[in-house]
Amino acid sequence: MAADSIIVIMRSSESRFFYTTTKNKRNKEKLKLKRYDPTVRKHVEFNEEKVK
Repeated sequence: MAADSIIVIMRSSESRFFYTTTKNKRNKEKLKLKRYDPTVRKHVEFNEEKVK
């Protein structure tokens, strides 16, 4: 992991399922990715949250 990257949580828009991923610290906009959610068994949008 590079020094200018941070760990973020990607939370599903349809359930409480989440992924963790890394993000460039200089990127100020929030990530939005379309990934597979196994709890609802389909691809949904995942939004970035802070790591607590």
